[in-house]
Amino acid sequence: MNIVIFGAPGSGKGTQSEKLIERYGLYHISTGEVLRDHIARKTPIGQIAKTYINQGQLIPDSLMIRILEEIIENEPKAQKGVILDGFPRTIAQAEALDRFMAKHGREVKHVIGLEVPEDELIDRMIKRGQQTGRADDNPETIKNRLKVYHESTTPLREFYKNAGKYRKINGSGSVNDIFEEIAKAIDGEKA
Repeated sequence: MNIVIFGAPGSGKGTQSEKLIERYGLYHISTGEVLRDHIARKTPIGQIAKTYINQGQLIPDSLMIRILEEIIENEPKAQKGVILDGFPRTIAQAEALDRFMAKHGREVKHVIGLEVPEDELIDRMIKRGQQTGRADDNPETIKNRLKVYHESTTPLREFYKNAGKYRKINGSGSVNDIFEEIAKAIDGEKA
């Protein structure tokens, strides 16, 4: 089972991914975490990524796809299934992901769409930035990230709705209540 967890920055993708890993035993791939690791290690990928992230921009599709393929092909834990957190972010990435998965006899089964009002997203990210020190969780960058998200990523909702894979989830409320709604959407598909 391969799942895409989809939502604006601050919608709770990482938090809900942890609960999905626990319940379904899937391998979590957070492109944000992977990129922050590359930046911290000052790899060539990290240097390129840093310039985009610091401006609140998306990483080029070709770079993200190359990073993802390397992880899925080389990580034994990913063979049971993955949770993709932060990828795809564009229709071109979604199409490339479908081609890559098909090449390996796999497919994305579920796209979990965490939908949260924008004012709540901003509050969450500012609080997260205060708690974690993440440089990209500041008001100016947050507004740009949300603008980029709405322009580039929102069309994915229609792409996955048309494919019959999108599961709209109310991303406001308690972590456990949100997760129960996600589990019902996934388990309902198994039947």
